[in-house]
Amino acid sequence: MGPTNQLNYLIQHLSSVLGKQADQLLQEQLGIGVSQYRILTALEWTPRVQQKTIALNLGQTEASISRQIGLLEAKGLLTVKRDAQNKRKHVILPTPIGMQLTEAATAIIRRGFGPEYASIGDDQFQQLLNLLQQLHKVICKKGKPGACDHVMVA
Repeated sequence: MGPTNQLNYLIQHLSSVLGKQADQLLQEQLGIGVSQYRILTALEWTPRVQQKTIALNLGQTEASISRQIGLLEAKGLLTVKRDAQNKRKHVILPTPIGMQLTEAATAIIRRGFGPEYASIGDDQFQQLLNLLQQLHKVICKKGKPGACDHVMVA
């Protein structure tokens, strides 16, 4: 059995290739990378969050998130502020420009991958989405390493 018949290989491989292709699209059209886009989308889901939480949700190190946050802050796409309840903590907030850029990036990615997704047909695409959501629910159960708190939307 070759690697293209193994679920783990296919998931990892497709994730890597899609990430590289999305990174190229975003770099060319908006001047941000997919790592920065992932942080902005995480802030879209949960604004006013700490760097550590973003790192956990994205499965990255705090150091890599910190570097990207610095770049995004320099571009005016987010701000880092002291938490009003705990002055030792800092929270990260997207700016209005950051949210506009996130929406634009999402649209670019949808357009960029539209032909590939359309090639499998609407019914198969919906089945794939449903299966991935079910798999996500099982794999990201609370208490498992790397588990997230994403709410699954039907």
